[in-house]
Amino acid sequence: MSKNIDWENLGFSYIKTDYRYIAYWKNGEWSKGELTQDNVLHISEGSTALHYGQQCFEGLKAYRCKDGSINLFRPEQNALRMQKSCQRLLMPEIPVEMFVDACKQVVKANKDWLGPYGSGATLYLRPFLIGVGDNVGVSPAPEYIFSIFCCPVGAYFKGGMKPTNFIVSDYDRAAPQGTGAAKVGGNYAASLYPGKMAKARNFADCIYLDPAKHTKIEEVGSANFFGITKDNKFVTPLSPSILPSITKYSLLYLAKERLGMDVVEGDVYIDQLDQFKEAGACGTAAVITPIGGIQYGDNFHVFYSETEVGEVTTKLYNELVGIQFGDVEAPEGWIVKVE
Repeated sequence: MSKNIDWENLGFSYIKTDYRYIAYWKNGEWSKGELTQDNVLHISEGSTALHYGQQCFEGLKAYRCKDGSINLFRPEQNALRMQKSCQRLLMPEIPVEMFVDACKQVVKANKDWLGPYGSGATLYLRPFLIGVGDNVGVSPAPEYIFSIFCCPVGAYFKGGMKPTNFIVSDYDRAAPQGTGAAKVGGNYAASLYPGKMAKARNFADCIYLDPAKHTKIEEVGSANFFGITKDNKFVTPLSPSILPSITKYSLLYLAKERLGMDVVEGDVYIDQLDQFKEAGACGTAAVITPIGGIQYGDNFHVFYSETEVGEVTTKLYNELVGIQFGDVEAPEGWIVKVE
């Protein structure tokens, strides 16, 4: 039985649900994880997560299908990406099987918080790993906590998918050889100020250029960029500073295999936007956010429209969302059933 929630008007914010998963790493091994109702962490004041940013996280969703069953979308890919973040920050890796099993436990224990099919609501999962324990020096933590909590979230686009506008930022999201490809909190903390500046000018968020030369598009806020060229190619940036979006790689596959498009992962120069008839940002939260226009210096470039969504972007969105909610056949291995 679903909770008594106004699913149609649900936003994207923290809501305390019934259970979360927690496991501890001590003496070189993981404890057996368990579900708990306690949503407060009690950690040492010397924890490396607090002082040196030794922490990483993930984001994924559970979806209610028409038959009442529940889908997880490519959770193994989140597990593998988290392992790469762990490697970059010298943190113990969470085994893929442990990660996926923990996600399933959390969803099953909180299934009443997942909205009914057709409401557009999903259950957002936030796995995170933090360095804890008594510590002062700049070194890896002696202990770690891995946890997953979940929140019900509403449909990202109220009243339908609409294009939004973005502005190119003078700030860098990450250093050329920094932690841009890892999903770590510092990347997001650094984006708060330029994001606030963009919103003050009535833009949805920033577009960040490559930190070395500021000539190529890297990320759109906390999402990945893609463009549809006038000759119908799906193009998305490739850079060691970009977080490898699971949504982006899913769209690359679908554009090629389902829509028959040529796909290109490479340089996207900010002064060559005229090649694109459509553009968008993609990530777990919004799946696809159509980009109406981009402000770069004194120039405002409009793609398909500031008010209407392009045909290819719409097809990609419908294909991906259809797979996630179980209405479209998924490529092998993309869907993990919770129950």
